[in-house]
Amino acid sequence: MNAFAERWIASVRRECTDRLLITGEHHVRTVLDAYIKHYNTSRSHQGAGLHLRAPHDDPNILAFPTPPTRICRRQVLGGLLNEYQPAA
Repeated sequence: MNAFAERWIASVRRECTDRLLITGEHHVRTVLDAYIKHYNTSRSHQGAGLHLRAPHDDPNILAFPTPPTRICRRQVLGGLLNEYQPAA
């Protein structure tokens, strides 16, 4: 379990906290809550048989069965992180 914890902490630091000036406990909690939501719902993962899916993705649905004609970008944490979804 130590290797998993170290990998997660490294991801949080590399992608999030090393790029922000944290001003207090409330701020760090807000930032980590947003990053955890992004990490589990939108960020692709390579390991554990996820095949570039987020941990909370439905395994029965193909990521993009046909290429979408338009893609929407949603910025998280003021543009530090970006999430992409097919546009309606």
